[in-house]
Amino acid sequence: MEIVVVGRHTDVTDRFRSHVQSKLDKITQLAPTAQRVDVEVTHEANPKLADVSERVELTVRAKGPVIRAEAAADDRNAALDIALDKLVERLRRTRDRRKDHRRNYVLAPVDVRSYDAVQAAEPEPEPQTPRLEKDGDAVEKQLGDSPVMIRQKLHHAEPMTVDDAVYQMEMVGHDFFLFIDKESARPSAVYKRKGWTYGVITLDSKVDGLEPVSDLT
Repeated sequence: MEIVVVGRHTDVTDRFRSHVQSKLDKITQLAPTAQRVDVEVTHEANPKLADVSERVELTVRAKGPVIRAEAAADDRNAALDIALDKLVERLRRTRDRRKDHRRNYVLAPVDVRSYDAVQAAEPEPEPQTPRLEKDGDAVEKQLGDSPVMIRQKLHHAEPMTVDDAVYQMEMVGHDFFLFIDKESARPSAVYKRKGWTYGVITLDSKVDGLEPVSDLT
């Protein structure tokens, strides 16, 4: 299993890389098919955020779903421990789910909304902007002359059900998850609402070359 450690706005020492290697060895026990673990370390220079100045994001990439966890603390070793605890718990849930094909949670009624596809013309990327070509590629770009930074990231999408999308969202620890609805062949996004309810936004535009399951005979 390959472990890739990168730093954003910070340097990563060889000592910390070795520490990460020893800590992540246990992942192979819970995810034997894991091919790579991406470890992203970010430093926040704002003194007002000193308590969460070190952020560690862990992403396990395997043949199955991508599992992700992140945490922030005043020390990157502490942030690593917290993120690893979250990751281990999600890996265990994934392993248990494979053992039992029955759903281990009840999906609350979803609020499905359909929107007309908005064909917005996007400006051509500037020559100096790196292209996003493979799963996991990310790039940051400043919005004009403003201090706003926009981070773009490319993700590979497999058609799945709403039920599976909710599960994937929980596994990566996000409040939303983009996916292609297997039943309608439309780009969709599932998101968390209040309590144990979820919502789904579906674009009124089908993916080329993909037939809806409901339309198949």
